Amino acid sequence: MSSTMEVLAPAGGREALEAAVRAGADAVYLGGPQFGARANAQNFSLEELSEAVRYCRQRGVRVHVTVNTLLKDSELPEALEFVRYLCAIPVDAVLVQDMGLFSLLRERAPKLALHASTQMSLHTPSGVRLIKELGARRVVLARELSLEEIREIGDGVDVELESFVHGALCMCVSGQCYLSAMLGGRSGNRGQCAQPCRLPFGAKGGTGHDLSLRDLSFINSIGKLREAGVCSAKIEGRMKRPEYVAAATVACRLAADGKPVPAELSGALEAVFSRSGFTDGYLTGHRGAGMFGTRTKEDVTAATEKVLSGLRELYRSERQAVPVELALTMEEGAAVLRASCGGRCVFVAAKPEPDSPIYNSIPKERCIKQLQKTGGTPFFVQSITVPEEGVPMPVSALNKLRREALDALLEARGNVKPIPFTELPMPSHKAYHRPKGELPVRVVLRDAAQFCPEMAGCEGVCLPIETDAVKLDGLRDMGARLILDLPRAVFGSERELRSLIEERKAMGFTEYLCGNLGTLQLCRELGVTAHGSFSLNIANTPALEFFGRLGLESAELSFELSGREISGLGTGVRRGVMAYGRQALMLTRNCPLANSPRGCLGCKAPGLLTDRKGASFPVICRMRGKFGVEMLNSVPIWLGDLQDELSTDFAVLRFTVENSVESGEILRAFRGRESLNAAYTRGLFKRGVV
Repeated sequence: MSSTMEVLAPAGGREALEAAVRAGADAVYLGGPQFGARANAQNFSLEELSEAVRYCRQRGVRVHVTVNTLLKDSELPEALEFVRYLCAIPVDAVLVQDMGLFSLLRERAPKLALHASTQMSLHTPSGVRLIKELGARRVVLARELSLEEIREIGDGVDVELESFVHGALCMCVSGQCYLSAMLGGRSGNRGQCAQPCRLPFGAKGGTGHDLSLRDLSFINSIGKLREAGVCSAKIEGRMKRPEYVAAATVACRLAADGKPVPAELSGALEAVFSRSGFTDGYLTGHRGAGMFGTRTKEDVTAATEKVLSGLRELYRSERQAVPVELALTMEEGAAVLRASCGGRCVFVAAKPEPDSPIYNSIPKERCIKQLQKTGGTPFFVQSITVPEEGVPMPVSALNKLRREALDALLEARGNVKPIPFTELPMPSHKAYHRPKGELPVRVVLRDAAQFCPEMAGCEGVCLPIETDAVKLDGLRDMGARLILDLPRAVFGSERELRSLIEERKAMGFTEYLCGNLGTLQLCRELGVTAHGSFSLNIANTPALEFFGRLGLESAELSFELSGREISGLGTGVRRGVMAYGRQALMLTRNCPLANSPRGCLGCKAPGLLTDRKGASFPVICRMRGKFGVEMLNSVPIWLGDLQDELSTDFAVLRFTVENSVESGEILRAFRGRESLNAAYTRGLFKRGVV
């Protein structure tokens, strides 16, 4: 990468693509017919993708294609075929979330640039270090990072870093939202998010829309991001109109080039789309109520036709950004024009017909003037050489020669060798057979006070790593096999967490529950046993096998899989499924309960969010937000009476708001295969997700 920040623009369709390119994007990202995290964008057919890649390549713009959804076993062959097509076009990079697909592509297309999607939830040096070790060329960082946290990653890992600088901001860390999946069966991890978070969810003292954040805008901090190690400034918006794409791209282009963004352009950018303005709260570390906002009537009506028509002028014409060198010579009575650019060179000749009239030579100065007329093309003339005596041909013929040369050069720039892709059969896997006997139980507790004596006989008891050491020793003395639960959110706290793992390891605690790639890498580096949590989003057999090779001793599968899909998975790692508990629907860094004049409430007990139907969703803060905030489902999952349908090695019972008495009753009900004497849901076990 050059020292100048790359401007990476979204392209939901052809018009948005042209808007991005003509407005000054260095690269665009777009999606194909499927497997992209914005399934509701216009997107591109295979033929349109090929045309789009050619169009961009001719203009010196790179193309990144999103294949960044979680995939089921049945979808992997088609996904691989799609990427094989992308290699044939070829594209410049492919964005991936699913670790099963990632591992398969490393084997089949090692020269293909893979970018780790923001859906991988990468936000620590260790996580970025691991994905680079596995073969990622670039990492799209989590949106929630501060500038200092980005700098820590940039200083610690030599890999390309991409950061969002403008656009929509989800309440949840990308890749960790299950709200749409649970409430409507439409998975955000599969590009189908219905955005229920933008509906009313009220906290005490809040606004009633306490899951809705303003759009982020770090455009004025692009220079600081570059200094922190970021090489690509990414604009969100594959579902936005071309005028938005153009406005955001021009603003980012100016900022990346060290130029001020005019107030008029900033105003137009806010008018074309915002949610009560913008926020830079994550980048600056100023989290709280100031980050929240909704799409108001005033926001919608601000995009007047006058604003939109003004923005269309930004991309009405070709952007002449491709340098070309022209050399005009006379060879054996013919005028020969040589056009070269970026290692590509074409020659076009024009020889007068024998019976054509004889013209006086066009003077050198006039030749230069005519050859500089590249309007309507993406080229600008960097240098021209012509004979001192000019050339003996009419001006019209010289103009034609120029047009033919530039057309030929444009055509030549569109031709690139494909990326090698080896056609390998899908790896076969052994059918899974559940062990005979009673299904082992693993319990996950939020607090040691939830422990009851019956849990000592469980397959494992997971407790937060920050649990008081004396309490941990006491439970171990009672015979409990303790697995220490590492936080899913470790923003800026990795060094502290590493020290804590080392301290607990010295006490004899050697097993840890990991919910992200960063904590898994810490376990690998520190030589302790790692178990996978649901938030690793393991949804297919290659992913299960891949994490086994990385060292997981066991893994809790994605709860977005149906029972039938779980049964179809092969072996690889001992697998579990959540059979009881309030599923974490969101992992956030900005607490929804803080959207009030009082700010952070310092909750000692779980708070509540209430939706428009009156359902209450617990909100749990871990270490006063240092290790993230979770929004839980309004009712727990219960599969205790469906154990014969659980094709797993163990069941996970997750206790969050229950006390020790309630936890004991639920554990006994599970072992007795009883129905739950309370409101519950089957989650996605029966219906799965789209």
